[in-house]
Amino acid sequence: MTTTAKKFSGIIAALLMFVSGCSANTELPSDVSTVGNESSIIESENTMQEHFTFTPDESNVKLIGRTANDNGILWLALSASGIEFTFTGTAASVTMVGDSMVNSGADKQARFAVYIDGEKTLDTQLDAAEKTYDIFSADATKTTTVKILKLSEAAESTMGIKSIDVTGADVAPTAEKDLKIEFIGDSITCGYGVDDEVKEHHFSTSTEDATKAYAYKTAQLLDADYSLVSYSGHGIISGYTTNDKKVTGQLVPPVYEQFAKSYGNYDGIFNVSLVDWDFSRFQPDMVVINLGTNDASYCGNHQDRIDDYSTNYAEFLKKVREHNPDAHILCVLGVMGDSLYKGVEKAVELYSAETGDTKVSSLRLTPQNGSTGYAADWHPTEATHEIAASETAAEIKAILGL
Repeated sequence: MTTTAKKFSGIIAALLMFVSGCSANTELPSDVSTVGNESSIIESENTMQEHFTFTPDESNVKLIGRTANDNGILWLALSASGIEFTFTGTAASVTMVGDSMVNSGADKQARFAVYIDGEKTLDTQLDAAEKTYDIFSADATKTTTVKILKLSEAAESTMGIKSIDVTGADVAPTAEKDLKIEFIGDSITCGYGVDDEVKEHHFSTSTEDATKAYAYKTAQLLDADYSLVSYSGHGIISGYTTNDKKVTGQLVPPVYEQFAKSYGNYDGIFNVSLVDWDFSRFQPDMVVINLGTNDASYCGNHQDRIDDYSTNYAEFLKKVREHNPDAHILCVLGVMGDSLYKGVEKAVELYSAETGDTKVSSLRLTPQNGSTGYAADWHPTEATHEIAASETAAEIKAILGL
């Protein structure tokens, strides 16, 4: 064979090897992991990367707050619930599914945010039954932390993470924090209207952001993992009322043991109200209860109603203790008015006297006075929430000796 023929033959062989791609004998680089049920190999510059799709669960992501997995979909309902993970690669996308509220407009649709390495890069509302979002892209391989949080509350909207698509490898949950706190509350905890500083405006999921509310901010100040169980308009014995009649359909104690409660779910996709919460999945060091603002609209100055509130609050404390045996329970009230705070103190006294449990206390939060503005329906602004967070965090530090 001539020299020219040898060169031509070599070129043909090289081309055939290139076209054949990864043959049966091709091995993946040792730093490429296989996760999920769909995978392929792509070549980027000089680095081989895996492209794969997976369903988020505790094996590959950190679960934040209460979540529920149903038929391969990870459902988010309660405020500030979500996931966080790290991976090494060049791209990521997420496919979301929504409940019946996706066609109800911006006032009802679930609002969520994506954070890349701590920076918010997407803040939007789910407006379709299923939708895919590109959430990360880079020219070169890098290790990245991805966090997805639901900003709106459960009562008006729920959403599920159907799948996450990644170009890269080494997907892993972020580390758990040393301190864990559960917050139980109402619209204040949910961040109702915090993005709408016009007090005459009303509820909309588009202006609700739990990450700007006191509970989330308290957790951030203490570098704590958290879980929020909160519903706007809800109370201990009555939800918010304007006609002096008790609203028994908006109470937190009856739904505390559920995964969540929502008006937006429908059978055929997923009903959050039919799922019991497994308390072993999150055992907090501290439980903060902020309930009474809505009860106050019913109780007023009626001592018999205030006594009823205290008695039922004490009973709720028993339920909270049953499921959180090692936590200190801190009962706070005051941001939107402290007229029922003596009722909170009475509830703590009744509970401790009956059970002998001394790991429970109360804290009066500074009532808003307009100096830091008002948000929708006279709710706290972010600046007001920061004051409450500072007070709550300081009290937790004192109790736990941090």
